[in-house]
Amino acid sequence: MQRAELARTYFKSGLNCAQSVFLAFRDLTGVDERTALKISAPFGGGVGRMREVCGCVSGMLMTVGMLFYNADNPTTAEKSALYAIEQELAARFREKNGSIVCRELLRGVTSDASPRAEDRTETYYRKRPCADLCADAAEILEAFLKEKGILKD
Repeated sequence: MQRAELARTYFKSGLNCAQSVFLAFRDLTGVDERTALKISAPFGGGVGRMREVCGCVSGMLMTVGMLFYNADNPTTAEKSALYAIEQELAARFREKNGSIVCRELLRGVTSDASPRAEDRTETYYRKRPCADLCADAAEILEAFLKEKGILKD
């Protein structure tokens, strides 16, 4: 299964957007499933359902942190290189979807920023673009990783 479809499937199975994208690349990060779920859980709904940075983008960025950041030697140059990657991926997501902000991506969808997670029903999935956004983020990240030689075609 392609990573875009894997991310979409994870979201439709009840995971949040950040978890869905981060888990789609778990084989590359070496993070076990339980840890990946726990690390990415707070970033769903635009960070804790506050509708800030889209969890799909957060999932992408967590993945690149795992792949491109040398935690043993965090130099200024290393941090700057990672920030450049993060900004490029965010720009690609913004170009495709118009924003990286959850509340803007959900414009026109009845949704609030309360801490109560919504029940996942057919209506929930029909009214939200989130499954497609998960797929977009995974597709963008996969293409980037292929460009960098991390993934092969």
